[in-house]
Amino acid sequence: MVFEDKMILNGEPEEEEEEEEEEDMVDPLETIRQKCEETEHCVHAREKLEACETRVGSRSETTEDCTEELFDFLHARDHCVAHKVFHAVK
Repeated sequence: MVFEDKMILNGEPEEEEEEEEEEDMVDPLETIRQKCEETEHCVHAREKLEACETRVGSRSETTEDCTEELFDFLHARDHCVAHKVFHAVK
């Protein structure tokens, strides 16, 4: 038997199979968030956030941060998510 095929972890049972099963599980909330991020309103908010990050990142000294743009994006995404989750629960 090849050493790589047999994993001995400090006397603990092999957990490789359990980890593979966990990787297959997908959080439904993450799936909904990804779909919502593709909506027109979220895309527009993300573009504003990315433009702000580029602008702030290109300056060496600035007091500007992108908090407002980040909150706008998260608000738009979460608003969409809330509607989809609420309809799924109904």
